[in-house]
Amino acid sequence: MKNKIIFLFTLISTVAFSQESDSTNVAYKKRVLEGIEVDFLVSYYKQDGVHSSVSGGIGSEKLTDLASNIVVAIPLNDDDVLTVDMGLSAYTSASSSNINPFNASGASAGSDDDDKAPVTGPYGTPWQASSGASAQDVLGSAVVNYSHSSDSRNFIWSTNVSFSNEYDYTSIGFGGGMSKLFNNKNSEVSAKANVYLDQWRPIYATELHEYAKYGLGFQNNGFFNGVTILDQNGNASTSYLPSDFKLWNSKNRNSYSLSLSFSQVATKKMQFSVFFDILQQQGMLSSPYNRVYFADKANYYIGQAQYIPVYETSQNRGVYQLADDIERLPGTRFKLPFGGRLNYYINERLSLRTYYRYYWDDWGITSHTASIELPIKLTDKFTVFPMYRYYTQEASKYFAPFETHLSTEKYYTSDYDLSTFNASQYGFGVGYTDILTSVKIWNFGLKSIDLRFNHYDRNDGLNANIITFGIKFVEQ
Repeated sequence: MKNKIIFLFTLISTVAFSQESDSTNVAYKKRVLEGIEVDFLVSYYKQDGVHSSVSGGIGSEKLTDLASNIVVAIPLNDDDVLTVDMGLSAYTSASSSNINPFNASGASAGSDDDDKAPVTGPYGTPWQASSGASAQDVLGSAVVNYSHSSDSRNFIWSTNVSFSNEYDYTSIGFGGGMSKLFNNKNSEVSAKANVYLDQWRPIYATELHEYAKYGLGFQNNGFFNGVTILDQNGNASTSYLPSDFKLWNSKNRNSYSLSLSFSQVATKKMQFSVFFDILQQQGMLSSPYNRVYFADKANYYIGQAQYIPVYETSQNRGVYQLADDIERLPGTRFKLPFGGRLNYYINERLSLRTYYRYYWDDWGITSHTASIELPIKLTDKFTVFPMYRYYTQEASKYFAPFETHLSTEKYYTSDYDLSTFNASQYGFGVGYTDILTSVKIWNFGLKSIDLRFNHYDRNDGLNANIITFGIKFVEQ
């Protein structure tokens, strides 16, 4: 792979050099970017659902995420632009909080009835958030991109590096791309390649972590020392033994992608583009904290026995089922998405933007995505953006719902992102654009403001809302 990467960048550099002087007689060329541009982006995301992957396919999926980005594009000279994108994302998650559901607060505090004394001893429930360290986290990321345009502006090449980090995961990426314009800049072909070298710092469910640490004597050590385990009938038991669980040997996840695209201005009013991607992943592709429960294994719990009969409903306020194993997925995944866009200028007030993508991978998932957006120009400066997006997916061959996998299977997951479902997304936005940048702050003029709201509904019970706000300034 290393030799392939070296060849790729050699190819990019060679083609760039050959194209550098494709217009040596240009008397005047416009700068690619006239001045520094700064984008501030903020988004707030909130979701809820009933299929927590951490709890084996049932339980609360409540999650909130507040993200912000600053993107700075700096012209280095007439031809070269350096772009830096830095972001922070802070989230809280009921689902991931239940990696350790047995805490002294959160889901494990209080009593099962307001008129009773607080319950002693650990307990939890998939339907409420716990208060462990995994209940919240901050993701930091940075992407640096350098691009160069030829004198004729008919050839562009770029390189990029990226880094992101959160509590249990780190990603390092790099890549490059090139674009060639021809036919009086009415046609464009592009190719991009990226490599991401990621590493897990695995966090396992409490019961599995203790089993891995202490072995067969785990019920008398660590967290389990003095803790009562219940069987399906609510009786104390010492038979719980997650013998299928083993720690992951590999902690790396590497991803490689190649993207090819072609765009064409077909008429004065119509433009279209097509794309084709090839993606390969290898390494630890499972999430180490996603529990799996087997249909051919007995059930064991920690908490309050009276809630065992209603375990799979939100009436369960005080018992948590112990895992049989974590999800196990193949160490490779090959993906092939392709699709296209069609934009049509209807009149000076109304445009049409459409998008379609087909997706296939060797885990058995196929999907279709289609969207439509109708930008309506109310004035020279204000535009509204109603949109609709539809998505449908066929399940992975490794997916099965809560407690339906068998321990004899090689691969298994109850993550509903890999299930069969369809989803609709409705959105509306308002945009403000001032090409004269009449509003100024210091040496920067306000170029645009964008505010959007989207609502997402999935037929498996997941729903979400997201608000995004963006503002752009340009150097004067």
